[in-house]
Amino acid sequence: MQKVFEDIVSVIKDAFPGQAFIRLHAPVFAGDERKYVLDAIDSTYVSSVGAYVNKFEQMMCDITGASHAVAIVSGTNALHLALKLAGVEREDEVLSQSLTFIATCNAISYLSATPVFIDVDKDTIGLSPDSLRQFLDKNARKGQDGFCYNKHSGKRIKACVPMHTFGLPCRVDEIAHICDQWNIILVEDAAESIGSIYKGKHTGTFGQLGTFSFNGNKTVTCGGGGAIVTNDEKLARRAKHLSTQAKVPHAWEFVHDEIGFNYRMPNLNAALACAQLKQLNSFVSNKRDLAQMYQKKFKSINVSILEEISDAESNYWLNGIFLESRHQRDEFLKYSNDNGVMTRPVWELMHRLRMFSGGDNAPLPNSEWISDRLVNIPSSVRL
Repeated sequence: MQKVFEDIVSVIKDAFPGQAFIRLHAPVFAGDERKYVLDAIDSTYVSSVGAYVNKFEQMMCDITGASHAVAIVSGTNALHLALKLAGVEREDEVLSQSLTFIATCNAISYLSATPVFIDVDKDTIGLSPDSLRQFLDKNARKGQDGFCYNKHSGKRIKACVPMHTFGLPCRVDEIAHICDQWNIILVEDAAESIGSIYKGKHTGTFGQLGTFSFNGNKTVTCGGGGAIVTNDEKLARRAKHLSTQAKVPHAWEFVHDEIGFNYRMPNLNAALACAQLKQLNSFVSNKRDLAQMYQKKFKSINVSILEEISDAESNYWLNGIFLESRHQRDEFLKYSNDNGVMTRPVWELMHRLRMFSGGDNAPLPNSEWISDRLVNIPSSVRL
């Protein structure tokens, strides 16, 4: 295996020449970032009110095609608030995938709801519509109130949260159709997929609500930030209200009409985000070129790599290769990191974590197969 490991590392080093240590995903600030941030500082509007917050929300609408966007302080907070807007309550169940970042399940748990895990498709590593359909046909029923209930737990299944993992669009149109049939609210976790398109639509716009992250390691970053997108004006208005401590607008009085959250993105972060979003097309084009180069070279050395499915245009936030076993995966992780190339396994599967174990989950063979073999490799924008 030593020769295979050497070949893989050689391909990566050829893609990022001259770097002593190649990071997994480094931010690139090559546009108006400094100019916009200094302008925000000079305006003295550095908190949750300012021109760049408004500009960011409009840019998100323009990019995604959604009617409304709300700037949020992080992707996790955006998902938490979106689930609350979807009506998720204590003791509800939310269908999602075990192969995800823990923020997905944390957001569900903030509402005292329970995540129930559905398997993913091997080719998208996103939630599988076939597995979703099979789980619901076997375990769910429609109540007289029109809601979907788990026949075994008796709990309401209120929402479904598929993730567009590593920027690869999942079969979200099929998932949306199934959710409609069962009266389950679809909330897309598009944290990693800014700039990704599926069947002509931007990810995050197939469901009632979609959420994005702009964390430091994302394709577009503002250090920390998030967004909710929706075509529902009432939901957008309520999202903005709740994210601003549920404060009733008034010239001087402090009146709050319900429990709210300090979730609005600061103007400083929004300024950085706006400068980054201006470069989104070039970033995605750059990353797609890298993915195509990887795909060609890895196929020539018989190494399997993730690729977008038909009708999908991925931003390829992170590229991933498959090793032959968990043992080989772990050996390669050590070899590559010891040799100046940052690589990472996929996250620990959620159903294996103490907090989320023991649930009434679907069989998860694909999730476990991927977890044992997938390694993420450096995927930064190359200057």
